[in-house]
Amino acid sequence: MSATVGAPTPDEGVLRKSLSYLSGQLRQVGLFVALIVIVLVFQGLTHGITLSPRNVSNLVVQNSYILILAIGMVMVIIAGHIDLSVGSVVAVIGALAGVLNNKAGLPWWVTVILCLVAGALVGAWQGFWIAYFRIPAFIVTLGGMLMFRGLAQIILRNTQISPFDEAFRQIGAGFLPDLGGGTSYLEPLTMVLAAVAVVALVIQGVRARRARATHGLTVEPMAWFALKTAFMVVLILGIAFLLASYRGTPIVLVILGVLVVGYSAVMASSVFGRQIYAIGGNRRAAELSGVNTRRVNFLLFVNMGVLAALAGIVFTATLNLAGPSAGDGFELDAIAAVFIGGAAVTGGIGTVGGSIVGGLIIGILNNGMTILGVGTEWQQFIKGLVLLAAVAFDVFNKRRSGRLAS
Repeated sequence: MSATVGAPTPDEGVLRKSLSYLSGQLRQVGLFVALIVIVLVFQGLTHGITLSPRNVSNLVVQNSYILILAIGMVMVIIAGHIDLSVGSVVAVIGALAGVLNNKAGLPWWVTVILCLVAGALVGAWQGFWIAYFRIPAFIVTLGGMLMFRGLAQIILRNTQISPFDEAFRQIGAGFLPDLGGGTSYLEPLTMVLAAVAVVALVIQGVRARRARATHGLTVEPMAWFALKTAFMVVLILGIAFLLASYRGTPIVLVILGVLVVGYSAVMASSVFGRQIYAIGGNRRAAELSGVNTRRVNFLLFVNMGVLAALAGIVFTATLNLAGPSAGDGFELDAIAAVFIGGAAVTGGIGTVGGSIVGGLIIGILNNGMTILGVGTEWQQFIKGLVLLAAVAFDVFNKRRSGRLAS
C-alpha cells in the first residue's frame, strides 16, 4: 500500500519532533550559549586571566554566597513571592557569628548551629506574616530588610568584629586536603570527585530519560541528550582540571554541590517541590487540589532564612570579618541570578540549575569587569542591561511559543 501523499516520512517526523523539542528548550540553550560567550569574551579581554586556575578558584569562593542565596530565592520566586531581606539577614547572621565565635569564644560548630537556628527563626518570623496573615512578601521582606540591617548595626555597635578562629574561617576560605602532598601536578582528590560527579550525572540522566519514557512523557531526542550530557561532562572535568592545578577543591564548593544536588531533587521529585510549582502556577487551583498553601509558604521562608544564614556564615568566614554593611546588595544579585537563569516573573517556572547558571553569569561579569578596571557605576549599568535582556528574551520566547501553538 502506497504512502499517503503529503504525509511525513518517519525520518521527517523524528526531525519535526526534535525541532519542536529544541524550540521549547530555546531558553535553556540560550542561557548556556550566553555563559560560554561571556567567558570567552572576558578570556580574550583579560588576556587569559579569567580561566586561569587561581581566578577560577577565586570565582567559586567569591560567588558561593550569592549562589547559595539563589538556590533559596528561585524556590521563593517559583511560588510567586520575592525576598528583599536576604542581604540584611547575611549581615545580622555575620554579626551574630562574630559575637558568638570572637567575643563569647564558642567553638566553630556551635556558632554555625546557632546561626542556622537564628536564620530559621528569621524565616519563620517573615513566613508567619506572609503565610498566615496574607501580607504580600514584598512588604514583609522590605520591612525585614530594614529591621535586620538595623539589628546588625545594633549587635555590632557600628563596628567590625575580627578575627575568627581558623576552623571557622575554613568554611569559606579553606580547601579539601591535598592527597598528593603538594607534589603532584593535579590535586588527586579533586579529580576523583570530578570523576564521581561525571558518573553520577550520566547515571541520573539515563534514569530520568527512561522514567519519562516509561510514563509516556515527552523524551528529549537522543542526539540532544548526548550533546547536553557531553557538554556537562566536559564542563565538570574542565573546572576540576583548573581547580586541581591550583589548590584543589574549595570546601565551599562541596557545600554548594550538596545543596544543588539536594534542592534539585526536592524541586524535581518531591511532593513539596511539586506543591511549590503548583502554587506559583495557580494558587487558587492548588488550594482546590488540596495543597496546604499556608504551610508550604511558611516552610519556603523558613528554608530561605536558613540558606541566608548559611550564606552569611560563608561570607563572614571568607572575609574573616563581620561588618554592619555586609550583604549590601546581595538580594539584588540573587534575584538577578534567578531571573537570568530562566525563572518567570509571574511564578511557576524556574530551576535550581538555571539559577546557578544565572549566578555564574553575574559572577563572571563582576569578576571580568573588575579585572579590566571597570568602575562600579558601569558594572551596575551593564548588569542591569543583562537582566533586562534576559527577561525580555523570556517574554519573547513565550510569545513565540504561543504563536507556534496556535
